Amino acid sequence: MKVRILMRHIREGFKNIRRNGWMTMASIAAVTTTLILVAAFLALMLNLNEMADNIERDVQLDVMIEQTASQEDIQALGESINKLENIDSAVFSSKDDELNKLIKSMGEDGQAWEMFEQDNPLNHVYIVKAKQPEDTSAIAEEIKQMSAVEDVVYGQEVVEKLFDFNKYARTIGLVLIIGLVFTAIFLISNTIKITIMARSKEIGIMKLVGATNGFIRWPFFVEGLLLGVMGSIIPIIIVLTGYYYVEDILSKQTTYNFIELLPYTPFAFQLSGIILAIGAAIGVWGSVMSVRKFLKV
Repeated sequence: MKVRILMRHIREGFKNIRRNGWMTMASIAAVTTTLILVAAFLALMLNLNEMADNIERDVQLDVMIEQTASQEDIQALGESINKLENIDSAVFSSKDDELNKLIKSMGEDGQAWEMFEQDNPLNHVYIVKAKQPEDTSAIAEEIKQMSAVEDVVYGQEVVEKLFDFNKYARTIGLVLIIGLVFTAIFLISNTIKITIMARSKEIGIMKLVGATNGFIRWPFFVEGLLLGVMGSIIPIIIVLTGYYYVEDILSKQTTYNFIELLPYTPFAFQLSGIILAIGAAIGVWGSVMSVRKFLKV
């Protein structure tokens, strides 16, 4: 396509936006309303997914070493663990280190454990993390078979339920987002179709005087693109403004440290790009599909 013709189509697209004032506003309002829901839910699901990933990454195996194990046995066990596939790290923690952790974690009540500093009843431990958290159970079973291992502790039932919950939550979230996008496409397409129906005679006349389908379709393509982009701006502003204040409030909380939202930057740019792309795609799709039936003259 020649640049001159392309510029003509772009000018016509802008003219159509101005010419159909109320219908243009109705189309933009339809895009805005549906994309506010899409943007808010998308921001929620992305953060829930990040929280789930953080929880999974914190899953670890505590490999309790037998009290009677020698230094050579402990070293050999560490080498065996590191040889396993999907092991991210295996860090040795002496029983003195474990006792200090216990005392600190219990606050004032931990002082009662200080009497055991001379006769420490705890085990030496290897703290093991998997590259893929879902491999934790399989790795635990392998380590249990190794010599000098007294027990492997990782809260098996809780961890497995956590992984199952995260899997279902991600699947449900994805299905809901797709459902919202298709709902948006349906609503916006119908709104844009009404604006194009009002110009059906104009399209018919252009066809009768010899205009090609592509020549007629391109201005509507541009118009749909502009409607989608303009309808995306308000949802982006509303959702990101709300997100900024929510993140600021939660970042100052010390009680709920496990709730950590994605940083405002670059999340704001990522969400803006996704919503603009969805809005533009929906606008173009709605215009192209709506104008297609009127090109059959």
